Amino acid sequence: MISIIIPANNEGALIGACLSGLLASDMQPGGMEIIVVANGCDDDTADRARDFADKAQEKGWGFEVIELTEGGKLGALNAGDLVATGTSRAYLDADVTVSPGLMRQIAGALETDAPRYASGEVHIPVPESGASRAYRAFYLTVPFMTDGVPGCGLFAMNAAGRARWEAFPDIISDDTFARLSFTPEERVLVPAPYDWPLVEGLGNLVKVRRRQNIGVAEIAAKYPDLLRNDDKRRYELARLIANILRHPLGFAVYALVALMVKIGPNNSAWSRGR
Repeated sequence: MISIIIPANNEGALIGACLSGLLASDMQPGGMEIIVVANGCDDDTADRARDFADKAQEKGWGFEVIELTEGGKLGALNAGDLVATGTSRAYLDADVTVSPGLMRQIAGALETDAPRYASGEVHIPVPESGASRAYRAFYLTVPFMTDGVPGCGLFAMNAAGRARWEAFPDIISDDTFARLSFTPEERVLVPAPYDWPLVEGLGNLVKVRRRQNIGVAEIAAKYPDLLRNDDKRRYELARLIANILRHPLGFAVYALVALMVKIGPNNSAWSRGR
């Protein structure tokens, strides 16, 4: 069985789509459990999540909603881990929507005694703002997104993989920490897709990109040994030029975001931006 842990801080507007996607999965009865951890919410996230309990029961899947008074994603992940009963674990952001076959494919990829990490094909829905649409066009061409297992908003591992650390540490980039805890050969990309939205607007893109950069730098400082598992490839010049010519506006926005991150204030403030 796979346990799916969803940290959710004031996600009342998004948790329904996330859970609807999961509950449309083609998993067998008893094949998964869903754990929503509403952390530090002052909206109706927990109540909206509980509305899906009966449907999960009809499917033969476990379902639980945990409420924490304090916010914080890492605390929510750890709280979910404490009650999870599945041998494999998936960590899913509340703004992500999975396709019907994804969790079955991930669970199958994790059925081995060897440590394994798995995720699906990232699909970024077309944003509403022009800046985010342009950024998306070029971002989808970068090697990190095309050549590996990025695990944006969704990553999973089997019991042997999860045993590599105890509680999630208090860091910014939990997804980077998890991904780099596995060698490239231990990471599996399954073909089923999932929707992972970008934030809307140039300002929010800058805030998120800055936080990502700070999170990666924090990993490098605190867990330098993990960097040996980093397989992020450089952008080959010919490929870069071809994609700049294909998406000139996208490259301009992508480069502008990178420049604004570099010259802007060095803080890790989070932005929902949608």
